[in-house]
Order: sequence, then C-alpha cells, then structure tokens
Amino acid sequence: MTSAAETGQAPEDVLVALADPTRREVLAIIVREGSASSTSLAASLPVTRQAVAKHLAVLEHAGLVRPHRVGREVRYEADLQPLKRTRQWMDALADVWERRLSAIKDLAEGSSTP
Repeated sequence: MTSAAETGQAPEDVLVALADPTRREVLAIIVREGSASSTSLAASLPVTRQAVAKHLAVLEHAGLVRPHRVGREVRYEADLQPLKRTRQWMDALADVWERRLSAIKDLAEGSSTP
C-alpha cells in the first residue's frame, strides 16, 4: 500500500473532504466548469460565500483543489490526483481483505470436510 508520506496527502483527508455532500457538489462544479470562485460557487449552491470558503479550505487541505489569483479574484481548480491515489489505496486495502476473507473461507470449507 502507498503511505501518506509517499502521496503527499493522507487518504483520510480526501475521505473527510468527500464525506460532505456540499463539498462533493463544490468539487463537481469546479471539475465541470474548469475553475470557479467562491462567489460563483455560492451562486450555484444553497449556502453562503463564507460557507463555500470553508468547504474550499477543506478541499484544499485534502489537495483536491488549488487556488490561483486572476486579477482580484481567487479561482479554484480541481486536482484529482489525491482522489486517484485514495482510490488506489482503497483498492489495495480491498485486495488485502479479499485475501484474508478467501483464507478464512478456505479454512472453513477445509474443516467441514470429513
């Protein structure tokens, strides 16, 4: 499995960021539009600009968005690499559990044979 130190972002940060439906919608809008400001995001969502800014901070901490200045406006772009690395981590974890469950199944089936 890939460690958090190797990826630069802990899978927990990505999972926490994506646990909230509003943050998932914020990320979806940014991915769809290419970039967005907190003001434009607030216009698309039933939350205030300040709430959007807090959601963006969590997404930025997880590495899922990057801010950049365009004139006086701060726009956010998506970076889906942390999401891809988290998926890879989850796939590796699932493989470990599949092997464990398979071993348990083999033991159970082997012990029930006369």
